[in-house]
Formats: sequence, C-alpha cells, structure tokens
Amino acid sequence: MTGWQTLFYKEVLRFWKVSFQTVAAPVLTAVLYLLIFSHVLENHVRVYDRLSYTAFLIPGLVMMSLLQNAFANSSSSLVQSKIMGNLVFILLTPLSHWAWFVAYVGSSVVRGLVVGLGVFVCTLVFARPEFSAPVWIGVFALLGAALLGTLGLIAGLWADKFDQMAVFQNFIVMPMTFLSGVFYSIHSLPPFWQQVSHLNPFFYMIDGFRYGFFGQSDVSPWLSLGIVGTAWLLVSALAIHLLRTGYKIRY
Repeated sequence: MTGWQTLFYKEVLRFWKVSFQTVAAPVLTAVLYLLIFSHVLENHVRVYDRLSYTAFLIPGLVMMSLLQNAFANSSSSLVQSKIMGNLVFILLTPLSHWAWFVAYVGSSVVRGLVVGLGVFVCTLVFARPEFSAPVWIGVFALLGAALLGTLGLIAGLWADKFDQMAVFQNFIVMPMTFLSGVFYSIHSLPPFWQQVSHLNPFFYMIDGFRYGFFGQSDVSPWLSLGIVGTAWLLVSALAIHLLRTGYKIRY
C-alpha cells in the first residue's frame, strides 16, 4: 500500500476495532430517538400531505447520525494521538499534507456511511421510505460525510485536549444538527425562524438527502448541492492549509 492508503487503513481499523462503541452505540441512539418521537407525534404530524411522521423522520435520523459520526472520527483520532503522544510516529513519515487529508477524511466518510447504513437498516422495521431519486441520496451522504469529516479534522488540529474538542462538538455541531430539520419541516416554523434555518448549512444536507427519498424538499436539491459543495470546498481549503503549515502538530 502507498502512504495514504496505509494511514487510511489504520484509521478505519482504529474505529472498527471498537465498533460496538463507534457503530452500534450511535445506531441504538438513533433508534431510541425514532421510538420516542414517532410514538409521541405519529398521529399528530403529517408532512408533505401524504407522509407519515415516522417515514419523514427516518432520513433525518440517518443523516444526523452520519454527520455526527463523520465529525467524531477525524476529530477524536487527532486529539487522541496528541494526548497519547503517538502523533510523532505519523509526523516522522514522508506523508504529504494531501495524504493526511485523504486518509483522515476518507476514513471519516467510511465511518459515517457505515453508521448511517446501520441506522437505516434498523429503522426499516418501523417504516419504509421511498426511493424517488437514489442518486441524490448517495451524493448528499458522501458530501455530508466529507464536509463533517473535514470539519472534524480542523477541530482535531485546533484542540489539544478532549474538553476543547467537546466545545466544538457541543456548541457547533450538535446545535446546528438538531436545528436543521431532522425532526420537523421548516415550513412548520414561524417566518423568522424559517429564514434563520436557511443560514444553517446542515439544513441543506438533510433537506437534499431527504429529497432523494421522497422527491419533495423544502428547497431545491440543486440549491442544496451548491451550498453544501461550496461549504466543503472552503472547509477543505482551510484544512489543507493547516496541514501544510503543520498547525499545532509541528513545534
């Protein structure tokens, strides 16, 4: 294997070795969300005038789990390597910043997709979403996982300990995910909060992903694709710059 492939394999193996924690636990959490919200709201909320609330909720939970775990993979790996002191062994290799980027983001995409697929399979027991535009499902799943994996890479480079990473997770990723339309359509919100939701890039990832299932969304999937793709390019440019300069990993 080449350098980036070796690092990629190491990162995939790292989360897979503890898959009960990194894969099974997030799947269980998503299923619990589904059980609670569907039980409470199934008979009270109808979406797009034809969907049951449970069917509407499943793609949102799949995407939410995918995004959160893609972020957690790259960020936790780097912070853990810093704290344990084994990051130096990667720095000693002749790997370029591009190799680091591809390996860390690529492994984050793999973990996000595995968790998302696990959530989807487990929730099929409760409802079976349609597949109106499966290409959009794949596009937004890959782009969303890549964006959050890259964001996690930046967070991991910035943070020196786990509580600093938790700030990023708890005050940025978690609120933006929960306020992105996972549990509701933004058309159910007052006009002011609808406008605020349109400033959240996570909304476009989940809305575009949901379009792939039902053929309906709150905004055009092409608009969502443009915003998510642009966001990923900007975040990637920052991450590659930080890796090239050795930000907080070379002293």
